[in-house]
Amino acid sequence: MTGMDAQHADLKKELDATLQARRELGEEYESALVDSFLEKVDQRIDGAIDRRVRRQLAEQQMVVARGARSPRATDSWGERFGFGIVSLVLAIPLSAIGGGVAHLPGLLITWVGIVGVNAVQAVRTNPGRFRRRRTSSQDGGWED
Repeated sequence: MTGMDAQHADLKKELDATLQARRELGEEYESALVDSFLEKVDQRIDGAIDRRVRRQLAEQQMVVARGARSPRATDSWGERFGFGIVSLVLAIPLSAIGGGVAHLPGLLITWVGIVGVNAVQAVRTNPGRFRRRRTSSQDGGWED
């Protein structure tokens, strides 16, 4: 039996014992028996949540210890993709408004703004990728 199956079996035994006690003691103890059973269920849920949180914290600490920028940075692909899609969808009406009001200059300003917002988002979600590094060459050059 796996750990989860054993927990379910234990919980089923607790429920069966509670129902048996209710039959023996009568309805006047029903509320106390239910409260007792629910307290045991709460304790199991709290224990499972505590274990899950500890495991996730340990995994995040391992990611950081292995040299990743941050645990959140490893999951930013979806955020970047979603932001890009939203900005392209919004670019259609913004282009229509900018081009309709100020023709070509309005259209150019609109697209410079869209590109600028996406560039800022890219740097914000992945700052190490856009940082310039000093090269080891004698002339003191910079590497992009």
